[in-house]
Order: sequence, then structure tokens, then C-alpha cells
Amino acid sequence: MREFLKSTRFKVLLGFLAFLVGIMIYAVTKGGYSLSGASLIQTATKPFRFVSNSISMKMEHVTDKINNADAYYKENQQLKKKIGELNKQLTDYDDIKKEVEELRKLVVIKEQHPDEVFSQPAEVLGYITNDPFRGFTIDKGSSDGIEPYCPVITPEGVVGITIEVSATTSTVRTILSPDLSIAAVCSSTNSDFGIIEGTVLTAEKNCTRFSHLSTDHKLKQGDLIITSDNSGLFPKDMAIGTVRNTGFEANGLSACAEIEPCADITHLGTVFVVLDFTGKKEKADAAEDTP
Repeated sequence: MREFLKSTRFKVLLGFLAFLVGIMIYAVTKGGYSLSGASLIQTATKPFRFVSNSISMKMEHVTDKINNADAYYKENQQLKKKIGELNKQLTDYDDIKKEVEELRKLVVIKEQHPDEVFSQPAEVLGYITNDPFRGFTIDKGSSDGIEPYCPVITPEGVVGITIEVSATTSTVRTILSPDLSIAAVCSSTNSDFGIIEGTVLTAEKNCTRFSHLSTDHKLKQGDLIITSDNSGLFPKDMAIGTVRNTGFEANGLSACAEIEPCADITHLGTVFVVLDFTGKKEKADAAEDTP
């Protein structure tokens, strides 16, 4: 015991206690209070009372969680259910908004082509794997009035034709394919006629080809190419694409042009199928014209 009282540790502790007492005396006298025993005790025990109150509040918080765990759990489940309902309402709202937008597009198309009969908006289910010409399937089929060789379009322009049709789905061949031929003409000159047929090389650039053009054509970059009335596959005056560049066939006897489709063939979400139109040929003739 004597060794402890003489140790440096005891001296440090004693000095610290003296420092605390000095601080308490200063606080009491500075505040104008008398240095009574009660006030001295209150001042000395203030830090301990603060810690005790903090511990007490934390214990009350923990006890509240334990005692009301079931109530909190039920409330949490109710909140989760409410959030789920709100998320569903938000999803329904987005679906309705999208449907309204697609129907608005259909109205615009009908105004532009009043003589054609269109299907309801058809969703693209997916692109055909390993098809360099971006063929795809849609969620509409024969039960919706769709048959093989029906034109497929978007508000921007021609996309392709249906080739295989089931009751609820259809496969679409796009204008990037060499197996689809469309009679076309330049809308600005109205005299440069040719055939739209895709190639492997143009499909790699998401383009198609305007071939069998006259060597003295008047096409220039940016000209709009539309369907002509010489084909039984498509209504006339439907936008196909714009001229990217022009050149000559390998034999040098005719010219050709690279066409960038108006519709973004590689990123389609919704399309429309033309069920009937003025001047439509028999399906047998259409089948002969399309390999």
C-alpha cells in the first residue's frame, strides 16, 4: 500500500482528482452559487448522472424493441405490402402509358394511309439468333388476322414482311435480307425506279441496297426512297430509307445505292402489320415474287 501511495501512478491519479475538484469549484463560484455540500455533490456527480441517463435511455430503447417486436414486425409487413401495391400501380401506369403511346402512333399511321387496314400494335418478342438480317418474331398471329407476306411497318417506315405465321406469333423477314425484294422509287425525282434487296455486306452496316438503277439517275445523298405501286407486297408511298451513297453494279450496266432504313431495324420494340391495302395482289403472286 505504501509503495502504491509513493508510486507515480498514484501521484498522477491524485493530480487528476485535484484538477477535477478545481474545475467543479470554479464552475460553482463562477455561476454565483454558494459552495454548499449539496451543490458540490451535484456538481461532482453531474458527469456520472449524464452517463447514467444515456445508459437508461438506451436500455429503454432496447426494451421497447423487445416488448413491441411483434407490433413492429406486423407494421413492417404492412409497409412492405403497401410498397408492393404502389410498385404494381406504377408498373400498370407505365404499361397503360406505353399502350396509349402505341395507339397514338397507330392513329398517325392510319391518318397517313387511310386506305390500309392495320393490326393492333405488335410487340417484338425477340430477334432470331444468328440471323445477320435481323429477322424477329412478334406476338400477333393468325388469330389477329395476320397471314404470310403481310407488310410490317413502324411509324417511321417499312420494316419487312411476315413469312411464318402461327395462331399467336409471326416471324418477320426484314428489308435487310436479300430474300425480300421491294419495288421502290425516289420520292424527290419520282423517276428513279429500282429494287430494294439487302446483302450480307450492307446488313453488317444496318443498311439495305437499292439496285437496278439507271446509270443516269439523279439520286443524291439524303434522298428519300419509298415503295412504288409496282409491287403487290407493299402499299405505295411508304417510306423505306434514305440514300447514303451511290455507285455502280459490278457489270457497269446499272447503278445502285446504299440505303439507310428509316426504321431502326436493330432496335424494334413495337411494329404494325398491314392486313389489307388498296391494289393488293393475290397472295400467290406475292409468294412468287418473294423467295
